[in-house]
Amino acid sequence: MSLPPPPPPPPPGPLPLRRRRRRPTVLGLCTEGLYRVSGNKTDQDNIQKQFDQDHSISLVSMEVTVNAVAGALKAFFADLPDPLIPYSLHPELLEAAKIPDKTERLHALKEIVKKFHPVNYDVFKYVITHLNRVSQQNKINLMTADNLSICFWPTLMRPDFENREFLSTTKIHQSVVETFIQQCQFFFYNGEIVETVNTVAPPPPSNPGQLVEPMVPLQLPPPLQPQLIQPQLQTDPLGII
Repeated sequence: MSLPPPPPPPPPGPLPLRRRRRRPTVLGLCTEGLYRVSGNKTDQDNIQKQFDQDHSISLVSMEVTVNAVAGALKAFFADLPDPLIPYSLHPELLEAAKIPDKTERLHALKEIVKKFHPVNYDVFKYVITHLNRVSQQNKINLMTADNLSICFWPTLMRPDFENREFLSTTKIHQSVVETFIQQCQFFFYNGEIVETVNTVAPPPPSNPGQLVEPMVPLQLPPPLQPQLIQPQLQTDPLGII
């Protein structure tokens, strides 16, 4: 006895409507300087306020920029009572990040992330998956896994910037988040380890009198303190949701 054929799928909506539904995602992932370029603070605060009142808000109808939405997301994690990456696991993550062998290091990190509280784990998986998708568009948005980790590790780990001893481990903290972004499929979807290329810093200018581009503060959501990074991107927000 054969089963009856499945019902036909519902007819697709008008093409312009389907395009509008895809447009925020396409523009968002391809926005130059995503998560690095600051959005409008008033819009960002309004998004947070509306979200607190209704978690199903429509960002499209609010007509805010992609960078304002990105800033609101970072601020949300910065305002949590405790960081998404639990303080209790920071020492283990930092020690695992120092393991010389890459395969052994990744497996050690994978075992540690399994110790997250289930809610923290699910949200962390979602955030890292999103950041991995953003990094895949780095030729357009200029946001590599390295750049994204610079923007996100202080928000996700919430370290004590007033502790002088901590300053010597900031690069390790960043590398932990960068590794999670790069190896997202391995950590959360049983994928293979991805081969990555280490970024080599450009040589210093041959002319001693040549000026070096000044360092500027990276704007981070409160209560974090700014860090210094080299500016690489334009500060004009692109794309409107």
